[in-house]
Amino acid sequence: MLKYIVRRLFFFIPTLIAISLLTFFISVNAPGDPVEVMLNRTEGDGGLNSHGTATDNDYNDLRHKLGFDLPIFYFSLTDATIADTLYKIPKKEQREVLKRLANEYGSWENVAGYYKAIQKLETEIYSIEADSKKQGFTENEGPLLILKTILNELYRQYEKDKVDNLLSQLKNFNLPVKGDSTGDLLIRSAAYQGLTHGFEKMVSGKNSYKKYFPALHWYGTNNQYHHWIVNFFCGEFGTSYQDKRPVKDVLYSALAKTLGISLFSIILAYLIAIPLGVHSAINKGTQKEKTITTTLFVLYSLPNFWIATMLVVFLCGGDYFSWFPAPGSPPIPDDAPLWYKFSEGTYRLILPLFCWTYGSLAFISRQMRGGILASITQDYIQTARAKGLDEKQVIWKHAMKNSLLPVITLFASIFPLAISGSFVIETIFNIPGMGKLSLEALYARDYPIIFTVMMFTAILTMLGNLIADILYALADPRISYANNT
Repeated sequence: MLKYIVRRLFFFIPTLIAISLLTFFISVNAPGDPVEVMLNRTEGDGGLNSHGTATDNDYNDLRHKLGFDLPIFYFSLTDATIADTLYKIPKKEQREVLKRLANEYGSWENVAGYYKAIQKLETEIYSIEADSKKQGFTENEGPLLILKTILNELYRQYEKDKVDNLLSQLKNFNLPVKGDSTGDLLIRSAAYQGLTHGFEKMVSGKNSYKKYFPALHWYGTNNQYHHWIVNFFCGEFGTSYQDKRPVKDVLYSALAKTLGISLFSIILAYLIAIPLGVHSAINKGTQKEKTITTTLFVLYSLPNFWIATMLVVFLCGGDYFSWFPAPGSPPIPDDAPLWYKFSEGTYRLILPLFCWTYGSLAFISRQMRGGILASITQDYIQTARAKGLDEKQVIWKHAMKNSLLPVITLFASIFPLAISGSFVIETIFNIPGMGKLSLEALYARDYPIIFTVMMFTAILTMLGNLIADILYALADPRISYANNT
């Protein structure tokens, strides 16, 4: 058995790597810019609400702190038009535009020159803006806003006709100069001349054949995935995009709320469902068995969000009974006596625990009932009865072990729920647990939290299967893993 456990644990490694790769690349390709989210800005604002794409130090500093300025993986496989330094471009949208331009015109050197020319003109415009503010020249505010809008659009465009149109707008653009009502044409700017020259050079130097040749770029271990997976197994799960706290701190506070009630719900479900299943099998066809089965399946058919809502409406104050505290009641004081904390906490968890548990009772008890009915027809049960053993001994000592196998199988799927929680019940009863946290993170696109929960759920799923295999052997001595390969 020990060798089997060690071997299964080794098999976990490639499975976890595959799950981590899938999780990581989903997070990388998920919509939205986490840096913009953490800076509380709208994605794509660029110069409109910040200091500009080229000079946005806050954006670049946070991107570096989060490790987003590193290559995504150990290597990348692209066509020959894409440079191995594309990951250094800060904005995801701009990287996509540059990839399209490189694929269209074939020369990364010319594409990079065009991109730098946009940055240079943008820097000059922000310099003009700073000087205008310093001199109190308010006439420039409107034209500068239009210029920044045009530049932001240049960063997004890869179609030649649309870029030509934007450049023509810049060509005829007047920028007022203090004391000169005629204004100053932007076309006189060296930065503008460099931009038009860079675009013309990129278009005239079109060389599309390179896109048909593959290119492999090797980056080594200094990449985002390597740092992410190493930090994960070291207990560092990144930073929450919502409140900028470490994910482990956010998860710890939520897990403390969920883990206790989840584990207690699982234990309670098994402790109630197994005897009910056995009792139903022994009394098959009687009125008592029909009553138990009907009651459980009526409960099973009722959605937990509806039951939870009804319990809150009818039992938590309002126009009906005030038997239980309403969701959102003041928290238990930290300086309260230990016994009061325990009793009040237990009292508040009665309704959530009921909603968490009742749905699984019918399913588990049904599996237990079927297992008992299948076991009592076996020859060894008939032999035990022929020996004169008491019926309780026959059921609980002999039939019980084989009947537990399908119930143990359910454990593998129930075990991960110990940390994932139930967002419906936690939301209705205002429990700040893992389910509610995951739902809020999903709405806010807080991917470090979402994918950390996914990884832990995957790990618990594998552990649940391993524990189920061990319980199989303990429940039925005929099951042996000694010779399994």
